[in-house]
Amino acid sequence: MRKICVVVHSRANYGRIKTLMRAVDKHPDLELQLLVGSSALLHRFGSVIDIIRKDGFSETAVVYSILEGETPTTMAKSTGLAITELATLFENLKPDIVVTVADRFETLATAVAASYMNIPVAHTQGGEVTGSIDESVRHAITKLSHIHFPATMRAKEFLLRMGEIPDTVHLTGCPAIDVVVGLDMTLAPDFFEKYKGVGDDLSVEKDYIVVLQHPVTTEYGSGLAQINQTLKAVKQFSDKGMQVVWLWPNVDAGSDDIAKGIRVFRERHDASNMHFFINFEPEDYVRLIANSKCLVGNSSSGLREGAFLGTPCVNIGSRQAGRERASNVLDVDYDAEKISSAIERQLSHGTYPSSTLVGDGTAGQKIADILATCTIKLQKELSYINEADE
Repeated sequence: MRKICVVVHSRANYGRIKTLMRAVDKHPDLELQLLVGSSALLHRFGSVIDIIRKDGFSETAVVYSILEGETPTTMAKSTGLAITELATLFENLKPDIVVTVADRFETLATAVAASYMNIPVAHTQGGEVTGSIDESVRHAITKLSHIHFPATMRAKEFLLRMGEIPDTVHLTGCPAIDVVVGLDMTLAPDFFEKYKGVGDDLSVEKDYIVVLQHPVTTEYGSGLAQINQTLKAVKQFSDKGMQVVWLWPNVDAGSDDIAKGIRVFRERHDASNMHFFINFEPEDYVRLIANSKCLVGNSSSGLREGAFLGTPCVNIGSRQAGRERASNVLDVDYDAEKISSAIERQLSHGTYPSSTLVGDGTAGQKIADILATCTIKLQKELSYINEADE
């Protein structure tokens, strides 16, 4: 029986690997080892570990690695600390394969620790193209990984062009879509109340938009000005009676600037019809955006889950630059009037056709089956190295 170690670092990370964890846990030939760390342990980012436990999982161990500050320096140091802590846990647990997700700095730490310890690394969502430091991190993880589970055909082709051996690259789709398929999208009457937060009371009977804007690491220092443009634009709609669900940013460098902008706005301006939340459980987050009139910000969920749901999305800035997108996305710069105009267009358009761009809802089981049977070669090489010698 193969021991599969899955590392969960954040709220988005968990939403995009939950169904894979379930499939591994139930697979007769696999044993799930679950490590929970980084912002997933912190209350101010939603105590994701509590949600994980509520879903019936038990963590094998926790990994404390986040340094306060949300600056490029603390981000780099947190990566180093995570490598140190994960190496100790991998030594004790002796997993057969370590699974890591996407492109975060904690994901890089996971891949570095495991690969240096001769533990095969399986990577989901590789081969994609975006902005920010995520672009560099994602491709670095690809070169440290031994098994690849891209979400799209273009991503698979990019992995092959990066020199990955074809037999190690498996087009499975994104496990995030597994959460969406077959889910009852009805909002319970107390949907908003149970997640607390601060701001005006919201009603599931009225229209609302969702705003989620994260810092862009390569634009560190610009976060306050960027979020102020979004706040100015969104306020135009809340002033007219549109409800606004605003989610807190992630832990990346620059998070404090965005949080500061939101707090100052709440203190100095009329925030009527707005409510600010830390986190939602994965299924409820899907319900939230499925029923929203528009998703605003720079979260990849607008381009991934939003595409499958057909939810109108206004994508702001460079964080998702280059990522594949369906017809539901409008791209704008950090400019209040452009953001406002795009929101107006999306509200007028309404729901878009569903797209299976990043998966059809079967990724988790596909990945688990491959992990149980795949042949792993620890020593990597470029797929075209022999061609170069000829």
